[in-house]
Amino acid sequence: MALAAYYRCPLFRRRFRPFEARGQKSGVLPRVGVVWIASQSDVAPFQEAFRQGLRDLGYVEGETITIEARFAEGKAELAPALVEDLVRRKVDVIVAPSTGVVQLIKKATTTIPIVMANVSDPVGFGFVASLQRPGGTITGFSNLMVEQVGKNVELCREAISNLSRLAVLVNPALPDATLVLREVRAVAQGLGFSVHPLEARQPEDLEGAVAQASEQRADALLVSTIEGMIFANRVPIIKAAATHRLPTVFAAPPFQLANAGALLAYGASTPDMLRQSASYVDKIVKGAKPADLPVQQPTKFELGVNLKTAKALGLTIPPTILVRADEVIE
Repeated sequence: MALAAYYRCPLFRRRFRPFEARGQKSGVLPRVGVVWIASQSDVAPFQEAFRQGLRDLGYVEGETITIEARFAEGKAELAPALVEDLVRRKVDVIVAPSTGVVQLIKKATTTIPIVMANVSDPVGFGFVASLQRPGGTITGFSNLMVEQVGKNVELCREAISNLSRLAVLVNPALPDATLVLREVRAVAQGLGFSVHPLEARQPEDLEGAVAQASEQRADALLVSTIEGMIFANRVPIIKAAATHRLPTVFAAPPFQLANAGALLAYGASTPDMLRQSASYVDKIVKGAKPADLPVQQPTKFELGVNLKTAKALGLTIPPTILVRADEVIE
């Protein structure tokens, strides 16, 4: 086949359309960095959701785009070096699937575009000027964590009729910890029960924090954030709570939570946000500026219920919760 005819053939145009649209030099692929606090195995489904989003847009990894993913394996202290590595490599855009990662990238570079994929309060943290007009080099997707955690408090009350003391596990090192606690207290006060914060900055703190909840005679444990270290240690948290017969509710989608023994889990769909973030990566590598791309809010929320855990704790989950559940473990 003559070269000119090959370039006109449908196979070539379908395979390389995203590459042509960027107007980049021949042989230069856009490079997308992704930084995860959790382990590669823990976030594999989320990473795959992002890859699928790119495939849906016509990209072929290794042929029309390169993904450089970095994993801190649940050790937040390793994340700064991972971010600095991507900045040194001058990737074209970095996807940040958590608030903490956005902060690290923002400190490390003022030029590389950042696509947030799962951030609680981008305006409050100073990442963007506003949701509609972000300004600067950051845009992406908010998970509405602060607003959403109030719904989790309501779920606690609905599922646990005798609830009077709610223990709330937070990592004070996370930038949204204060905002989340403020929302939890406001909703709990309106529902007539008290809130008892528990702090855990590192994995070694978790078992003691759960034991403290039991000592305080808490009726339930709310895990108010599910970033990095806490997500990587979700199973030990659930097991420790079971030892103390504490119903555990996670302010996060049920994936890898309800089936691990959490009583309830509710939150914005992380895979859906990762999948959608690919569309902003696509726009940016084709020349769009993050400043002109509005921050999007989640449209898909998921609720998971574990009836085995409820039975073990002597709880009956109301039909009003079950009818809304996306995932029920029986």
